Amino acid sequence: MLTIGCAILEASHVVGFEIDSEALQIAKFNATEMEVESVDFVQCDILTGFTSDDCRWRKTFDTVILNPPFGTKKNAGIDMEFLKIATQLSNSSVYSLHKTSTRNYIQKKAKELNCKGEVIAELRYNLDSSYKFHKKASKDIEVDVWRFTALSQ
Repeated sequence: MLTIGCAILEASHVVGFEIDSEALQIAKFNATEMEVESVDFVQCDILTGFTSDDCRWRKTFDTVILNPPFGTKKNAGIDMEFLKIATQLSNSSVYSLHKTSTRNYIQKKAKELNCKGEVIAELRYNLDSSYKFHKKASKDIEVDVWRFTALSQ
């Protein structure tokens, strides 16, 4: 939905990256339904496809918007891996969603990535149960919307 939202708001061109083929098909269907044309979708694993310095997408995008998976016990730190890659793809700004409870940690990581990080909005996000270990059908999570910009070298 973030990809389609950017297109609706008249970004000149939008590229959506997704690893899950089913989610990608839904996104393509939704883009067709919404009649957005300036969108391309790429199926790939962000964590393995964009890790080298010679990545063809490096500093290609003016703005990168992401909703990374929240780090859990099973995949602690995964949101920071996504953020690191996003800062490598962007030549200007990154907007990202992160759990409010990790705010101090995110600020520390922003500095390590040579970025200025600022919370620009606070949300309450309803997350439906998606794993066997989830005890509730859904849970409200406090989420921050962050804007990251590269600090001058």
